[in-house]
Amino acid sequence: MSRLAGKVAICTGAGRRNGLGFAILERLAREGCNVVVSDLGSPDRFLGADNIGATDEMRAVTDELASLGVGALAVPCDVRREPDVKKLMDATMERFGRIDILVNNAGVGYMLKPFLENTLDEWQLVLDVNLTGPFLCSQHAARHMIAGGRGGRIINIASQAAKSGFPHLAAYVSSKHGLVGLTRTLAIELGSAGITVNAVCPNHVTTGLGAKQNAYYAALRGQTLDEFMAAMRNRIPLGRPGMPSDTAAAVAFLASDDAQYITGEAMNVSGGEENH
Repeated sequence: MSRLAGKVAICTGAGRRNGLGFAILERLAREGCNVVVSDLGSPDRFLGADNIGATDEMRAVTDELASLGVGALAVPCDVRREPDVKKLMDATMERFGRIDILVNNAGVGYMLKPFLENTLDEWQLVLDVNLTGPFLCSQHAARHMIAGGRGGRIINIASQAAKSGFPHLAAYVSSKHGLVGLTRTLAIELGSAGITVNAVCPNHVTTGLGAKQNAYYAALRGQTLDEFMAAMRNRIPLGRPGMPSDTAAAVAFLASDDAQYITGEAMNVSGGEENH
């Protein structure tokens, strides 16, 4: 397929091979899109090395994507920091001269604990990455999209948690509900510039983050991991958890001209588990 040939997509939180961001960029690259891999690059006191895409892994991912015959660029970025976000957009413009698609994928969802045990620092970290990050990236990308005069696509990776509550994930659920609100507002404000803004709401996807959630909830419920996964499959009408490729396919559709009249939506990709 080549329906995105010549376009340029940025995806945050895309620096790990087993992650959702990589699956998204791989699908876009297979459709001819030039891609920008972005991730934190180096750990900090909250975001450890096992929860981020390190610079070396980002470069390896970028090389793998470039092997598909598209332009590929790696740019470390802390989406919580506006100077970093500006550098991400500027580096993309310097290399490719345009920004057509922004996928706000970077997120923190592994801080699972009872609400009464959450600290303010933990709460703030999750909101900063999951909600302030998309605000900053969308604002700076939209400015370039408007200046380019070709419109664009902003796609926010939300979650089933953007529509339903889950225990021990107060900050995550709040941030994802907020992300849908941001999506709907930006769709209204940016529509006149030909920019569509949509969210994708996957149910559980067993990436590295998903595996941590599986282990936590299985233990919380006194189940083995196999028992927990069997119960999950039983409650999903299509009989299986989501795969990264499911979300990637939805992003590719929303990024294409086939979705040019779709904006302000929060699309479920949940096998029928979420129907709101």
